[in-house]
Amino acid sequence: MQNLTPKNIKEKTSQGLTFVDFWADWCTPCKVMEPVMEKLAQKYEGQIKFAKVDVEKYQALAEEYNIMNIPAMILFKDGVPKEKVTGYHPAKEMEAYLDSKIEG
Repeated sequence: MQNLTPKNIKEKTSQGLTFVDFWADWCTPCKVMEPVMEKLAQKYEGQIKFAKVDVEKYQALAEEYNIMNIPAMILFKDGVPKEKVTGYHPAKEMEAYLDSKIEG
């Protein structure tokens, strides 16, 4: 899972589907979501790219993408933010969501 910054987010999300996790070290639900995101990254390798943004370090990015609560994940398609998912979700639920985006 790649760490995104204001300098590389446009480039890294520019092609295909990219699922970006906005998180912070102090956020307990973010820490619970981390292994789910890692599992998803393995399962969807080659289909969806996974990345994360530390909102503590990059508050301006969080503001730019209207992140009010974390964890928040934004699905980008060809560089355009399409949908936001907030809060903790179990792996099966996230898989169903991502499957619908690949198929749809």
